[in-house]
This record gives sequence, C-alpha cells and structure tokens, in this order.
Amino acid sequence: MDATQALRTPRDRAKATVLTRLPRPGLWLLALPASLFFLAFFVLPTASLFALSFNKGVAGSVAFTSALTIENYVRVFTRAIYYEAIGRSVGIGILVSLLCLALGYPLAYVIAKTTHPGRNAFLMILVLSSMQLDMVIRLYGLMVLLGDNGLVNGALVASGLVSGPLPLMYNLFGVVVGLVQVTLPFMVISLIGVIKAIPPSYEEAARSLGASRWAAFRAVVLPLSMPGILSGSLLVFALSISSYVVPALMGGWKVVTLPIHIYQQIAEAGRWQFGAAIAAVLFLTSLLAVAVYQVAARRTAGGRA
Repeated sequence: MDATQALRTPRDRAKATVLTRLPRPGLWLLALPASLFFLAFFVLPTASLFALSFNKGVAGSVAFTSALTIENYVRVFTRAIYYEAIGRSVGIGILVSLLCLALGYPLAYVIAKTTHPGRNAFLMILVLSSMQLDMVIRLYGLMVLLGDNGLVNGALVASGLVSGPLPLMYNLFGVVVGLVQVTLPFMVISLIGVIKAIPPSYEEAARSLGASRWAAFRAVVLPLSMPGILSGSLLVFALSISSYVVPALMGGWKVVTLPIHIYQQIAEAGRWQFGAAIAAVLFLTSLLAVAVYQVAARRTAGGRA
C-alpha cells in the first residue's frame, strides 16, 4: 500500500493534494532574482511616478513633498489638448492592432502550416530579421521610402499616376505605417504558437463532414486561435500607445500623443509633476486594456480562464 492509499479520510487526501501543489521552498529562490529586478526597476519607479504626480508643480524640481494635490490630474482632464491626446493615442493603438491582425494572421497561418523545414526557417527569418535592427534605423529607412522625394512618391510621379508627391509622412498615415512596421512581428509571433497548437485533425474532421475550407477555418481554426489574437492585440496596443519615437519621427511632432506630451512637459518645460500625471494616465490606460483583455479571454475560454 502506497502513501496515498494510506490517507483514508477525504480531509487527509485533500490536504495532501494541496501540499503537493505548493512549490517547494527551494523553487521560490529561482524567482528571487527576477522578483528583485522587477521590484527595483518597475514597482519602485512606478510608485515614485504616482507619488510625484500628486505633488504641486514646481518647474525643474523632482523633490517629493508631503503636500498632496490633484491639480495635475484636474489639468489633464479639463484641457482639451490632453483628453484629445488620450483619445488619439487609444484610437491609434486600436487601428494599429487591427491592421497588424489583418496583415499578421495570414502570414502566421502560412508559417504555422508550413511543414518544410527550409521554408519555415526562411519565413521565420523574414519575420525576425525586422526586429534585429534598431527601431530608429528602421524608421529612417521608412522615411527614405515615404518622403516627398522618396522611392514611393518618385515611382508614382514618374509613372504619371499622381501629379505631385503624396503626403505620406509627418501625418497620421506616416505614424500608423511606422507603428505597424514596428509592432507587426510581435503580432505574428503571438499567433504562430497558438495556430501551431491546434491539432490538424480538428480541421480535417470539419472538412470530412462537408465543410468548405473557408467554413472549416471560420468554425474551427479562428475560434481556437482567439488566445493568440487577444494576446497579440494587447501587446501591439500597449506598444503603440506608449511609443514616443514613431510619432516624433514619422509624425513630425504634428500627431501629438500622450508620450509626446510627457516628453514636452518633462524634457522641455521641466514640469516633472504634471508630466508624471500624464504618464500615470497613460499607465492606467494600459491597465484598462489589460482588464478588457482578461474579460475577453475569460469569455473566449467559456469561463474557464
């Protein structure tokens, strides 16, 4: 008779099950370095940011005071330029997420279904190679393509399709193109693993019951790949609304988002307290997106998540 059989009462068996599920004390030591790093370089800076945002604004000062005020938040939500920037940042994040999903899903599906090792490796290199260069270098490459005298406008004018260069940069179009270029690999990578995990027999069973290829994809593959769609969309959205470099370079400071306001208040005006309040609003917006993701993931999983 083994030890489990020796536990005769249900209470003893339940207690033994709980104890076996708890990590052994030694395992907690493996998480200690990452926990300390997370505490030192995320929790403490974020807490300092929130604390500073409730201090009265003093230009050029980052010293904490005991006098608390909400005037910085009142200023954010009572001036049109700031809550317009909130709406613009969220709108750009949603638009970029949808575009990355529309562009990335077919590519991820092809990569997940490609069984030839050479072709699969080639496609993965295509996706990952765009992440090997620094973001600023990639954006300068886009500026060469989309500028008034760039390759795209040069080809359009030379072919006679347009009489003059199209405004492809220093506007919302340029910002969206830049953000899609930067964040698309994150969407593709999030989808590949989920689509690969779907057993091919599910789709084959639907086809054997008379479903067309499109109907089988819509009824089987697409619903089962929702976890990848949600996680990839959340990642792209968070990267898009917090991006500063792309709106600055591709938008030419004309598409003013929340990160642009943060830079202007802290780096140019020295208003650390007000800049911290805008950064806190941006952080809470990201947390709201995470909450929406959790609700959507729970409903997708049928209440099991």
